[in-house]
Amino acid sequence: MKIRKMERKDISGVVKLLKQVETIHHMGRPDLFKRDSVKYNENEIDSILDEKDKCVFVAVNEKDDVIGYAFCVFKQFLNDNVLTDIKTLYIDDLCVDENIRGKHVGQKIYEKVKEFAELNNCYNITLNVWCCNPSAMKFYEKCGLIPQKIGMEMILRK
Repeated sequence: MKIRKMERKDISGVVKLLKQVETIHHMGRPDLFKRDSVKYNENEIDSILDEKDKCVFVAVNEKDDVIGYAFCVFKQFLNDNVLTDIKTLYIDDLCVDENIRGKHVGQKIYEKVKEFAELNNCYNITLNVWCCNPSAMKFYEKCGLIPQKIGMEMILRK
């Protein structure tokens, strides 16, 4: 297995994994997540590859097939009224192919993201995780992440 920056040839493999993520989210919260959807389509991913404040890493097997990914975004709020000027690397999405979960691929992807954040002088790494995905929550805790803030809701219509 190899972790590297995503290339355009990887787009279809990433879309396949994006579908797996959305299936998990739809099953956990069908009131929020559409069935058979993806966070990013092929054109959007293609555009992301050219954005200087974003980076996508992929894990590939010996055949160079995509088996995992991490979408990352630099965030910094310079001269904000409340927030300090720290530079954050935000993990927008991370997935490992459902057929090989539990084999430390996600951990290796996260280690690459962490190394990238350190090389780019980031203060921290942040991400959002849905409570309807307890295995993802456990994974991130094993990686050493701790809660920074909690989003809450009250559903008014059923």
